[in-house]
Amino acid sequence: MVVLVLTEASSLILRWLHVVAGIAWIGSSFYFIHLDLSLRHRAGLPDGVKGETWQVHGGGFYHMVKYLVAPSRMPDELTWFKWEAYTTWLSGFALLVLVYYLGADLYLIDRGVLDLTAAQAAAVAFASLLVAWLAYEALCRSPLGRHETALAAIGYVFLVALTYGFTHVFSGRGAFTQIGALIGTIMVANVFVVIIPNQKRIVADLVAGRTPDPAMGDAGKQRSVHNNYLTLPVVFLMISNHYPLLYATRYNWLIVAIVLAIGPLIRHFYNSRHAGTGNPWWVWAAAAAAMGAVALLSAAGPRPAAVRAAPAQPNFAAVQDIVLSRCSMCHAGEPVWDGIATAPKDVRLDSERAILDHARRIEVFAVRSNAMPPGNITEMTGEERALLAAWLAAGAWAE
Repeated sequence: MVVLVLTEASSLILRWLHVVAGIAWIGSSFYFIHLDLSLRHRAGLPDGVKGETWQVHGGGFYHMVKYLVAPSRMPDELTWFKWEAYTTWLSGFALLVLVYYLGADLYLIDRGVLDLTAAQAAAVAFASLLVAWLAYEALCRSPLGRHETALAAIGYVFLVALTYGFTHVFSGRGAFTQIGALIGTIMVANVFVVIIPNQKRIVADLVAGRTPDPAMGDAGKQRSVHNNYLTLPVVFLMISNHYPLLYATRYNWLIVAIVLAIGPLIRHFYNSRHAGTGNPWWVWAAAAAAMGAVALLSAAGPRPAAVRAAPAQPNFAAVQDIVLSRCSMCHAGEPVWDGIATAPKDVRLDSERAILDHARRIEVFAVRSNAMPPGNITEMTGEERALLAAWLAAGAWAE
């Protein structure tokens, strides 16, 4: 019991830290991209200055100036923005280990997709983070890295292909979490491997009286822009595990593909406005159409293998037997599943009244998606899901 309480407390603390650190990182990232795009060149600025902008906030005025590479003299005080990113990744990875690697049987594995042990699933998941980052880094450092449009197109195909692959290795929830963790790892590596080291080299050159190499600043700016356009898809993936009609349905990988396209498009709208290059209002029509497509795809139901012909006259006794045998070991007043202390989300399915009260939840989680049982760990069959679907369609539960 002590171990269980400590695990739950650790999960809560790590999740809270991850969200707080993520807010700080995203906030500073969005702010500096906005600041960079809003700079205007004016006469009389010091040599090496790209531009300036005036801002007002909290009752005061701010005069912001950006140097293309670095000022001629090292300033006495310098604020670094890095720990927001590092804390976001460290807390996120710890949460990934605690929830998904140690709880792989529930959250990462679906043996109907691929029969893996918990150790195998965790190893594949961790290795894919490293391999994908190395592939991205190689692309950025290759000649392709000098052609942003081509790099973005190939990067998009790369991420969609990985998502499709993950949905054929892990559970739907595990696949969404994995692609989110992978993109987050790339973003933090951009800060840790490129942006901050390059800035430190520039500072070292200033202190030594050398002229900094402009290429180091250009490389840092490129990775910062990449992070800016990847932020919204990552946030979507972070919250998606609360929505089974996204991750546990037939076209889950295609939903991610749409989000990976529409997230950067929304950032394009704001970046264009900040830069003063226009107001591409068409972006919102595209975003609305994309979200409509996501809604249609989420309504397609689970994978065909999970669906069978429905019985003509379902009866509640058969429904109750399915729910009690497949769901109530966790969703009960006193769960008997190892590691589950209380019914998840306080949903109890251990009585006739409880099953009737939660009929719509059963429809979302076990009929229109295969989110439950998690990883189909209790081996609910296609015939059983079809019987639940027929019972729900008959409407007898609402009487």
